[in-house]
Amino acid sequence: MTAVLDVSAAIELLLQRDKKDLFTATYEKASWIIAPDLYIIELSNVLWKHYKAQKISHAECMQYVEDGIDMIDDFFEVKELWKEALGEGIRNAHSIYDMYYAVLARRNDALIMTNDEQLSSICKKLNIEVVG
Repeated sequence: MTAVLDVSAAIELLLQRDKKDLFTATYEKASWIIAPDLYIIELSNVLWKHYKAQKISHAECMQYVEDGIDMIDDFFEVKELWKEALGEGIRNAHSIYDMYYAVLARRNDALIMTNDEQLSSICKKLNIEVVG
């Protein structure tokens, strides 16, 4: 099984939050974990916000980002996905950032792991299997 991991699900795994068991089960079953290269930017920004709020240390922030990057087998360039992602964002009145994950899942017949309810709803509408 191929799975797209979005940052909201990665954060659940990295910080050992409420849905970690759900995401861990799917993560361990997947033979290929993929994400758009935008994932690195989003992950870094989310963890920087945790650092800024003094929820994690500088060293933890750096380690979590590295661990989060290592969770992905292959990254796909957003340059190859932008038109389709923008089109879906316009059609669904939703963040283009999220649509990159949805488009990548659709193109690779993958499920998507997300903790984002709006993205989950749109993916279901697009007939993309969702875990989250």
